[in-house]
Amino acid sequence: MIVTEAALVIKERNDSIAKKGRHKAQIKCDTDSVAGCVSQRACVFCGARVVLNPITDAIHLVHGPIGCASYTWDIRGSLSSGEELYRNSFSTDLKEKDIIFGGEKKLAKAIDELVEKYNSKLVFVYSTCIVGVIGDDLEAICKAAANKHGIEVIPVQSSGFIGNKSAGYRAACDALLRLIAPVEPQEIKKRNSINYLGDFNLAGEAWIIRNYLHEMGVDVNTVFTGDSSYAELKSATTATLNIMQCAGSMTYLAEKMERLYDIPYLRVSFLGIEDTVRSLRQVALAFGDADVIARTEELIARELESVEPILKSYREKLKGKKAAIYVGGGFKAISLIKQFREIGIEVVMIGTQTGRRDEYDTISDLVDEGTIILDDANPAELEKFMVEQGANILVGGVKERPLAYKLGVCFIDHNHDRKHPLSGFVGAINFAKEVYSTVCSPVWNFVR
Repeated sequence: MIVTEAALVIKERNDSIAKKGRHKAQIKCDTDSVAGCVSQRACVFCGARVVLNPITDAIHLVHGPIGCASYTWDIRGSLSSGEELYRNSFSTDLKEKDIIFGGEKKLAKAIDELVEKYNSKLVFVYSTCIVGVIGDDLEAICKAAANKHGIEVIPVQSSGFIGNKSAGYRAACDALLRLIAPVEPQEIKKRNSINYLGDFNLAGEAWIIRNYLHEMGVDVNTVFTGDSSYAELKSATTATLNIMQCAGSMTYLAEKMERLYDIPYLRVSFLGIEDTVRSLRQVALAFGDADVIARTEELIARELESVEPILKSYREKLKGKKAAIYVGGGFKAISLIKQFREIGIEVVMIGTQTGRRDEYDTISDLVDEGTIILDDANPAELEKFMVEQGANILVGGVKERPLAYKLGVCFIDHNHDRKHPLSGFVGAINFAKEVYSTVCSPVWNFVR
C-alpha cells in the first residue's frame, strides 16, 4: 500500500490510504473502539454477536442496556433449516439503579426465566460496555446457572470498549472453544469429515457448499456457525479437517483446534469461480482419496460447462466498467477482485475495515498499477477516490449505500442485507447478474 498526495489533502491519514506502486503504510485494522466516538468501526459486542448469533437453538442473552439488544437476527440475518430460537433477542435491560447497585441478581433471574420458558441446552450471555464498567461477575453467575439447570451457560466477554470487532471475534471463539470441549475422552475421528468455519449462512450459502462437498464424498460435520445447533457443535472435535472461509473471524478458532484437537485447517473461499474451483480441489487433495478427487473433478467440469457461457455474455456487456470495493474483511475483498475480473470489470479502488497485513499484501499483488487501496476509510475518502478513479459501481455494506446513490454511482450490497447467495458457481452467476442489472440499468441515463 502506498500513500498518495491526494490523501494528504483530505486530512493527515497517510497511515491508512495507499496506491499500488509506492511505499507501504501502516494499517489500522487493530485500532480499538473509542468510548463516545461515533465510528464506522463496530465494537467488540458486535463482533461476538456476528459469530455466535447463527447458532439456531441457543438462547442469546445480552447483559446490558436494551439498546445493545437491537443487534439481532433481523440486522444480520442467517437462515435456519430447523430451530428458530436464535431469532429472538433477550436482554436484562439494565437501568440506572442496576448500574449503581450491580446487575448480577437481575442476570441470574433472567437466565432462570428464559430456561423455564424455552427448552434449550445452551445459553450465551454477552457482556456489554456497561457490564465492563460496573464489573458484574459473569463467570460466577453463568457457572451457578449451569449447575442449577443442568445445561451449558457460557459467558461471552464482549464489553464494547475493550478492543474492536476483531476482539469480539476472539471472544466468540473462546466461547465456542468452551462449548466444543469434549467431556469424555476424545472420540474417534470421522473419515472424510470437515468443519466449515466462517460461513454464517446469510442467504443459504452454507447449504450450497454442503451440497458440493456431499457430492464430492465429504461429510460436513458442522458449520461455524451458520445453521448450526448445539448437538452439531458438540461433535466438532471428531472432524478430520477444518476449512475456513472468513479468516478474520475464525483464524483464532482454527489454530486453537489444530493445537488442542489435532485438526488441521485450510483457508478457502467459495466466492467466485476461480476461488471456488481452487478450494474444492484443495479439500479433495487434503484427504488424498482418489474417489473424492475424481468426483470433485466431475463436479467442477459440469459446473464450469454450465456457467462459462453465461459469464462470457456478461463480460461482453460489462467491458470497460470500473468498480470500487469497500467491505469488512480482507478475504471478501480478495475474492471480489477475482469476481470482477471474471466478468471483465477493472477494480480501481479497494478497501476494508478489518483486513490484516497479509490480506493487504495479497490485494496489492492482485490489483493493477494505480489502484487506490484504503484501510478503515471514512465517507469523505471513499467519495474523493471513487470520483477521481471514475468508478461506475461501489460494492459495500449498508452504510455505503447512501454515499453511492448521492454520487450517482451504482451500488451492490455484499454484506448482511442481501437475500441471494453469492457463494459457489450459482453465487458467481447471481453476482454477475446483479452487477449487470445494476450497472446497465436505464435509470443511469437520467442521473448526472
